[in-house]
Amino acid sequence: MGVQEISPILEAIDLHKVFGKKKVLDGVRLNVYPGECLGIFGLRATGKTTLLHMLVGLDRPSAGLVKIMGSDIRKGDRYKALVGLVTQDKSLFQDLTVAENLDFIASLKGAPQGNITSLIAKFYLQDYLQMAVNSVDAGVFQRLALACALLNAPQLLILDEPVKDIDLYSQHLIMRIIQEFLSQGGACIYGFSNMESSQNMHKVGWLDNGRITVYEPAEALQIWDSLLHSYNNIDGEKDE
Repeated sequence: MGVQEISPILEAIDLHKVFGKKKVLDGVRLNVYPGECLGIFGLRATGKTTLLHMLVGLDRPSAGLVKIMGSDIRKGDRYKALVGLVTQDKSLFQDLTVAENLDFIASLKGAPQGNITSLIAKFYLQDYLQMAVNSVDAGVFQRLALACALLNAPQLLILDEPVKDIDLYSQHLIMRIIQEFLSQGGACIYGFSNMESSQNMHKVGWLDNGRITVYEPAEALQIWDSLLHSYNNIDGEKDE
C-alpha cells in the first residue's frame, strides 16, 4: 500500500498581475501544506501585499488561479470559512470596543461564543475589553486582530507584517500562538520585510521583479547578508 500524498491547503497557480503597463506579479506559483509557515519576503513596492490580498480573494489576478483546500476561490465564497486574515491596514472597527469587535466579527463569521472566551484568555485581552480599539497600543491591536482572524477556527492564516513595530511581549505572544496553530495542522502565509523574521518560517518565498524564489530560511538570510555586505563595500569604495 503506497504512502498517501498530503494535499496542499493553498495552491497558487501561475499568478500574474498587471497595473497599467507595470507587471507586478509574473507567474507566481506556491504550495502551502498543513503545519507549514511560508514566509513571503518583499521590500516596499515589490507586490507582497498585492500577492497576499490575491491569495485571500481581496484582489483578482490578471491571470492564474488560487485554490484553497482544492477549491477554486473564483467559484464561490465557501473558502472564506477556511481562512483568517490580518492585513497591514487597521481593518478592525475603530469606533467599537475590543469586546464589541470580537462579538460583531464572531457574529459575521458564525463563530460560537466559546471561541471568543477562549481567544480573550489566549491573547490576554481581559484588561482591554471595554477600551475603544482606536485607543489601544499597536501590540494589543495586533493581538486582537489575530484573535479575530482565529474566531472561525480557520485552516489557513494569511498575515501581512503581524509583528512589525510592536512591543516584544506582543511579538512573542503572537508568534507562540501561530506556532500552536501550525502544530494543530493549520497553514500560514506570512508576509514580512525584515529578514530576521525568517527564523520563524519553514520556507521563505523571496518576491522580486514579480517572481518568487523559494529558499530555506538560513539560505535566504545568508543571501540577504551577502547583499548587505556587497552594498557596504560599494559605499566604502565611494567614500575613498
